[in-house]
Amino acid sequence: MFNKKKRIQYLGFNDNWFTIIGMIMLSFITDFLFSKSFFRYPLLEAILSWSVSLFFTICNWLIIRSILIGLRKRFPDFKDDKKRVIIFLLSIISTVVFVDFFGGKLLMFIFNSLGANASHSQQLKVLIPVTIITIMIMAIYEAIYYYIRLKKSIREEEQTKQIMIQAQLDTLRNQAQPHFLFNSLNTLRDIIDEEAKEDAKKFVDKLSDVYRFILESGNSNVIALQKEVKFVKSYIHIQLERFGDNLKVNWNVSDDSLGLLIVPMSLQLLIENAIKHNVVSRAKPLLINVETTGKGLVVSNKIQPKSTKVPSTKIGLKNIAKRYALISNQPLEIKDNNEHFTVTIPLLKRSNPKK
Repeated sequence: MFNKKKRIQYLGFNDNWFTIIGMIMLSFITDFLFSKSFFRYPLLEAILSWSVSLFFTICNWLIIRSILIGLRKRFPDFKDDKKRVIIFLLSIISTVVFVDFFGGKLLMFIFNSLGANASHSQQLKVLIPVTIITIMIMAIYEAIYYYIRLKKSIREEEQTKQIMIQAQLDTLRNQAQPHFLFNSLNTLRDIIDEEAKEDAKKFVDKLSDVYRFILESGNSNVIALQKEVKFVKSYIHIQLERFGDNLKVNWNVSDDSLGLLIVPMSLQLLIENAIKHNVVSRAKPLLINVETTGKGLVVSNKIQPKSTKVPSTKIGLKNIAKRYALISNQPLEIKDNNEHFTVTIPLLKRSNPKK
């Protein structure tokens, strides 16, 4: 009630004035339905009678509002809206019945004990309209909350698209760097000079697969692991022509996991980072392990720092982490114990990504 940040988080807006005005209006409506105090009694008695309605209204409002916040904490996703609204509707009815009916019954008993002539049956007749009015007012909370979440969802979707486009552009830019093209063309020339024509055609095909995947996956938030693995193997084939046996990738990916979902180009980026930041030589061959576990897809390598250390901005890892944060509740895990560098990428089911 007194924490503005929490109010905005779970209600979508700062409801202080809405609560005060709503309580006053609802109390006048309730008083009019129950006893018409300001039409039947002198002003002082009318205010006293209205204060009883105000008390019940405050009790109803605060209890229902607390239930509302509790349900939103427990059911925050769009897919839970139907369940949450049904439970909330039943909670409103139960609260009004408990507070107004039984509380009113107790109040009538007290009045009758004091010699006043009070009828509980009249109160029971107006219980339904009071419940309907309460539901209508609480529906305003729901409408505002839905609108705020819808705006947030649209904004996050746009952010996801922007990050995907940026990732695509970054990957294209990295692959199109002069040294990459220079190395690829030199490798292709060596293959043509020293090896069979089929090897050259295979190299060109793999290079084509890399660029085709980058272009095709630009509009996708997630893809099947099988497609990502196929793309990465094409990328590794190009690197193997450059590094030969000095670069080794150990695959231990289960068939059952190939249908699960992964953020596009995330595995390729981890392989690229491992090659970029570690020594790859005959004396120190680089071994990269790619395996699936209960936690997800695990990519690890022994740390073999270069003598001339390449500065790391961590932008690539932040990019992957941000994309996962926008589409899933499962975080990226990064471990660096100075001997091995390990990244665990969540593998998502169709029902995992955020709606």
